[in-house]
Amino acid sequence: MKRENQKDDIQHLREPRLCPAIDERRTAHQILCEVRIKGQNLVFDPSRAYSLKVRTVAHLVHFSLRIPNAMPVSRRTFFASSAVAASSTILPANSSGSVALPAASGVPGKEAVGQFRYCLNTSTIRGQTEDIVQQIEIASTAGYDAIEPWIRHIEKYVQDGGSLADLKKRIDDAGLTVESAIGFAKWIVDDEAERQAGLETAKRDMNMLANIGGKRIAAPPIGAHRNSDQLDPFVMAERYGELLKVGDITGVVPQLEVWGFSDNLSRLGESVMVCVESGHPKACLLPDVYHIFKGGSPFTGLDLLADDAVHVFHMNDYPATPVREKMNDSDRVYPGDGVAPLAEILNMISSPNRSMVLSLELFNKEYWKQDADVVAKTGLEKMKAAVAGMK
Repeated sequence: MKRENQKDDIQHLREPRLCPAIDERRTAHQILCEVRIKGQNLVFDPSRAYSLKVRTVAHLVHFSLRIPNAMPVSRRTFFASSAVAASSTILPANSSGSVALPAASGVPGKEAVGQFRYCLNTSTIRGQTEDIVQQIEIASTAGYDAIEPWIRHIEKYVQDGGSLADLKKRIDDAGLTVESAIGFAKWIVDDEAERQAGLETAKRDMNMLANIGGKRIAAPPIGAHRNSDQLDPFVMAERYGELLKVGDITGVVPQLEVWGFSDNLSRLGESVMVCVESGHPKACLLPDVYHIFKGGSPFTGLDLLADDAVHVFHMNDYPATPVREKMNDSDRVYPGDGVAPLAEILNMISSPNRSMVLSLELFNKEYWKQDADVVAKTGLEKMKAAVAGMK
């Protein structure tokens, strides 16, 4: 599509995009972003050169382009194709209108692209059992695809004489994968000695996960979450980058976890900025329905994230009461039993080019009083019902 006098029509689009730092002198065919021309979304003709300016302001990456030639594309197709944001070329659309993408850099192993997979975060049944062998059996019997264990439960298994090789076999035999895990290494804190010790803890945790086939691990802002000074986002980005380098060594990707109650990384936009400024190609988020709400961020920000920005999404719901400021982890309920806009959220994180793992993470004390098999099965049914309710 060729247009005359496009200069006045081009708008600046503010959108957080998980991609490496971009040199201002690069041409636009080296990065894909959305530009609106009179309400239309466009992709670029890779045979043409474009001028590009990039700047980072207040948690957002701003792209400003002048486009001499462009082709119209649907909004969903655009976001489905935005995983190439960190690539050096624009990929052509195939005959179906979708874009053929390379494997996402933070997604090890074979995964079903364009589908949701279902995972049990073992916090959901922690009140009934902290035995990881039992947790594996419960997840498998309920029909989950994957499990998200807690590091302390793996450690307990080893301390009691179990081997990681045996644990991996149990997981494999149960037909499960370890898509993520929950650890609490203090990688973000100001104290240098404590932070270095935290990186060593993270390395140990990641190595343990790698031995059971684990792909990723949560990276929450532990140690800077309560009674903490507000950290400089660029400092947090540098520290997250160091953690990602540990992940490169171990083969396990640390996912920056949004914690809505935290003094740091409580907002979606803040967390996105830290990922962007880390400068690492495997930087990614671990969002959560409850935590995005608790932190006060709008859910609409999820629609701006590239396909390789999120691999695991914590599923839950929150009730109408208490008010947000007084709500805590134990108030989370099954998906669909609260007031979260789940259909809209799932539509925003879905993509034909993304394999998304929905991991049920609950801390509901009433659920902990119930049979673990019933809770696990009910949670899976509720997640599938939420997906079926997508518009």
